[in-house]
Amino acid sequence: MKTAIIVAALVLLALILGAGAFLWCTSQQPLYRPGEVRAGKDLRGPLTPPQQPDAGDFWTVEPDIQLHHFSEGRGRYVLILHGGPGYPYTEPWLGLAPLTNGYQFYYYDQRGCGASTRPIDTFSSANFNQNMTALDETLGIGAQLADIERIRRILGDDQLILIGHSFGGFLASLYAAEFPERVEALILIAPADVLVMPQRDGGLYEVVRQRLPADMQHEYAAFLDDYLDFKNLFSKSEADLVALNQRFAGYYAAAIDAPIAEGGEPGGWMAFAMFLSMGKRHDYRDSFQDVTAPVLVIHGSDDLQTEDASRSYVDAFSNARFHVIRDATHFPFVEQPAEFAAAVGQFLDELD
Repeated sequence: MKTAIIVAALVLLALILGAGAFLWCTSQQPLYRPGEVRAGKDLRGPLTPPQQPDAGDFWTVEPDIQLHHFSEGRGRYVLILHGGPGYPYTEPWLGLAPLTNGYQFYYYDQRGCGASTRPIDTFSSANFNQNMTALDETLGIGAQLADIERIRRILGDDQLILIGHSFGGFLASLYAAEFPERVEALILIAPADVLVMPQRDGGLYEVVRQRLPADMQHEYAAFLDDYLDFKNLFSKSEADLVALNQRFAGYYAAAIDAPIAEGGEPGGWMAFAMFLSMGKRHDYRDSFQDVTAPVLVIHGSDDLQTEDASRSYVDAFSNARFHVIRDATHFPFVEQPAEFAAAVGQFLDELD
């Protein structure tokens, strides 16, 4: 009897360890894989958007999801994807002002941030996997890429010109991988160094740590412990996570020793949905093989992100070029607007 109890206990322990290993392995893997949006996999709603009400500054992409937007200019539509994830713009870019006679630039707040719908406040369930799946399907990469396709259909464009900044450049690239025939051109500004993970330099949070003054190191380490505490993620609220993202913006500004332009209220759950979608291990570079649209990658010479990181996008696409803007950090459209406008304008002119 005693032997049987010991054997049963060992079996139970093996099952627990096996389940733990399985959960650890799956937590490392991305929840999003290229091709899933095109196939309609794990989407809350169809790619065909609902009938659009006369909402003025909002697009309805699902019955319960509205995206706030504004535009500047007239002419060919260009859709702009903000970075972050979850840091929207509230004003048009100075660097696009000279081009507004030929193009209408649409800026929008991605779902879960800014003035767009924030569909999740808190989670009541204690089931981590169930919550993770719901978060990914509601606010993750697949949901954001589906929204781009819905916006294309709302605008009535056969093909999109996409401008993506930082994490928005990553999203624009993945949209092109999902729908290569729906992309006329891509302009990627300091696209986020997340095509391959884990990253060689430790990623953005490590780079920021290296740049912070000594008297902020202990505080920042404590912040990261809280920020990256995924074990207790689902005990937090939208407001809790917005506050964390606002704090990180402050550390980023300290790392570059410069203020960051004011924007809309950052996302909360939306940002963490992106992290879970990407997982800790992936390599998305092969997914761009069918993208033949021209690509312009712009890099600021003084960006915290390395030039090699931005160039990785040039290497991933078959028809890409690279442009460095001197004396600019992560925001060349603000810091060097004339050169930015000239580079973008030349690229767009060549599309005609």
